[in-house]
Amino acid sequence: MFKKILIANRGEIALRIQRACRELGIKSVVVYSEADRDAKYVKLADEAVCIGPAASALSYLNMPAIISTAEVTDAEAIHPGYGFLSENADFAERVERSGFTFIGPTPECIRQMGDKVSAKQAMIKSGVPCVPGGEGALGEDPREIIRTARAIGYPVIIKAAGGGGGRGMRVVHTEAALLNAVQMTRTEAGAAFGNPSVYMEKFLQNPRHIEIQVLADQHRNAVWLGDRDCSMQRRHQKIIEEAPAPGIPRRVIERIGERCAAACKKIGYRGAGTFEFLYENGEFFFIEMNTRIQVEHPVTELVTGIDIVQMQIKVAAMEKLPFTQRQIECRGHSIECRINAEDPYKFTPSPGRITTWHPPGGPGVRVDSHVYTNYFVPPNYDSMIGKIIVHGDTRDQALARMRIALSETVIEGISTNIPLHRELMVDAKFVEGGTSIHYLEGWMSEHKR
Repeated sequence: MFKKILIANRGEIALRIQRACRELGIKSVVVYSEADRDAKYVKLADEAVCIGPAASALSYLNMPAIISTAEVTDAEAIHPGYGFLSENADFAERVERSGFTFIGPTPECIRQMGDKVSAKQAMIKSGVPCVPGGEGALGEDPREIIRTARAIGYPVIIKAAGGGGGRGMRVVHTEAALLNAVQMTRTEAGAAFGNPSVYMEKFLQNPRHIEIQVLADQHRNAVWLGDRDCSMQRRHQKIIEEAPAPGIPRRVIERIGERCAAACKKIGYRGAGTFEFLYENGEFFFIEMNTRIQVEHPVTELVTGIDIVQMQIKVAAMEKLPFTQRQIECRGHSIECRINAEDPYKFTPSPGRITTWHPPGGPGVRVDSHVYTNYFVPPNYDSMIGKIIVHGDTRDQALARMRIALSETVIEGISTNIPLHRELMVDAKFVEGGTSIHYLEGWMSEHKR
């Protein structure tokens, strides 16, 4: 096991990794920008090193500064968290070439899964169902592009091969709009991801977003840890997640989970990962694989009792998974609300000083957050300041506990999206379960403030 790990991230995930390290008896080194000097995890770290100014490009995305910090602090491994450099194959490669362990998959796996075209091809070979569409990147011949769209059937969606986070996508409903949409997506993809390749798929009209969490070690063992429903989204950004997904037969989930675990073995995957699917009319369609820890990992931890971050560290240290698939049991129901520093209905960021911070408590309530009273939320990063996660024996109990938790939460000095969460927790359709990825956008248009 490692003696010292460098945490190459910020915010709640930096604190989450730090807690896992402390429980395992591992010392932690935290890198931070000037904007995060007063963060809780910086104060709690065994060592903390400032690596640059507030701008991400000069700090959290500064590969040489991060690797140099690992060298001078004698860290043995680097945990990238999520976002920033977590799915950057070049960073993983540089970490390992510099003599450190990258806590995550191999650079080759990150590269393969990071390109949506090669990821889809790998899943097809592994027997994982994919969204109907072309198997490769679109060529330059306009006639071939039109033929592909006709074969798939409108509406289609054009996606950037190197895209992610809801960016680099364009829905096309008519042939007249097709070629222009392809060109615009190519231009955007080249600018945003450095890769202008795009591909085409059938646009599913009313799907749900379902995830399968996997863990794999370096001894060819792989398991899946149940499923999550992440359909409550706006602009392709998740705000509520739950486990398990309501209303989907267990045998259907088990079948897709087994295929995901088998795919991990086939591609030589290691560490934690998430297979993301669209689910419509009883069928699963693979869309992408995230080769890192997910924001929503706590809902899976609460229903399985497995610490996924600790498992990442143990697997990176060459340990075998301590359980088999048969030993994994999902109990009860868990729901997570992402708490963002933003206007609850316009979604405009709301950085500033938190004058009052009173998190909830009680049975089955967990709060993952790095903030505190008098903490200043910087304007330089993602607006998420924490997560409230609840667990109950049933979904109804989890919903009741989340309503209570949200009612107890007091955050003053900035705006947050807690009022929106309070409304959604009593919304009839959400309470029923099984809403599609488009539901929240429609709900927002009906409840304009």
